[in-house]
Amino acid sequence: MLVYLLDHNTFTIDAFEQINNDQSQKHLCILDFETLPAVYKQLGISNKIFEECLLEGASKFEGYDGFDFITIMVPDPISQDKKPQRICVYFRDNLLLFVTDHRDFINEIVISTQSEEIKIPALGKFFHLFFDKLTCDDRLILEGIEEEISNLEEELIVSAKNDFVDALVVFRRKLLGLKQYYEQLLEISEAIEENENGLLNDDKLRYYKILTKRINRLYMSVLNLRDYVTQVREAYQSQMDINLNNVMKIFTVVTSIFLPLTLIVGWYGMNIMMPEFHWTYGYPFVIVLSISVAAGTLIYFKKNKWF
Repeated sequence: MLVYLLDHNTFTIDAFEQINNDQSQKHLCILDFETLPAVYKQLGISNKIFEECLLEGASKFEGYDGFDFITIMVPDPISQDKKPQRICVYFRDNLLLFVTDHRDFINEIVISTQSEEIKIPALGKFFHLFFDKLTCDDRLILEGIEEEISNLEEELIVSAKNDFVDALVVFRRKLLGLKQYYEQLLEISEAIEENENGLLNDDKLRYYKILTKRINRLYMSVLNLRDYVTQVREAYQSQMDINLNNVMKIFTVVTSIFLPLTLIVGWYGMNIMMPEFHWTYGYPFVIVLSISVAAGTLIYFKKNKWF
C-alpha cells in the first residue's frame, strides 16, 4: 500500500494520474480542501462528488457504483476545536482518500501504521482503523461532560449560581450536537456493514459490527446525559419554587400578624365616641392588647411550625 501525505510528498499531476491508472497497487492519500480542486480529476473523482465534497453539510454516507463517499462532521466537544471538523472520505477498490483541513488526526494514524509493530496491508483495515480512532476516546469526553454537569448540580445545592440557566442551555446545545453526530455516525456504520460495493471482506465486516455497537453505546450515553441535564434543570426549578414558597410564607406570616392589629387600629380609629376614650388606662390598654395579639400570633405560628 502506497501512502501519500500532503506534508511529506510533493504532489504532481503525473503522480495522481499514476494512482488512477495503476489498479494493481493500493493507494492511501490525505489531502486538504485547497489541494483537491487541482487533482480530483486525475484521481478519477467525478464532478458531482467533488462538488459535494466542497459543500458543508451534515454527516452522511453515499454508496455509488464501485465506490463509497462519506462526509463526517465532528462536533466541537469531540474535535476539541472552535468549530466542527469536516472530513470527507472517498473509498474504492484501489484508493482510499481523506480530505480534511485537520490532517493531524489522520496523519497520526498513518504514522502509527508505518511502525514495525503495526502493519496495515489493506485499505479496508486502515478504513476501519480510522473509525476506531475516531470513536475510541469519546467515552472519556462524555465522562468529562458528565462530571461538569455533576459539578454544576453541586453548585446548585451549596450556592446560588446566577448563570445556572445559561450553563444548562450550553450543555443542552452541546448534547444536542453530539446526539445528532452519533445518530449520523451510526447510520454511516450500518451502511458500511451493508457493504454494497464489496469493498470489505467478511473478516473486516465483523469489526464494523463491533464499531456499530460502540457508537450505539455512545449514542445511548448522550441520551442519558440529556436526561441528566433535564433532571438537574427540574431540581433547579424545584429549588427555585422552594425559595419562592419560603418567601411567600414569610409574607403570609407578617400579613397574619398585622391583620389583627389592623382590625384594632380600625376599631379605635372610628370617628365615634367609645367608652375607652374616657378611661384613664385606655391608651395603655390598646398598647398592651396590640402587643399581646402580636405575641400570641407569633407563639401560635411557632408552635405549628409555620416558620
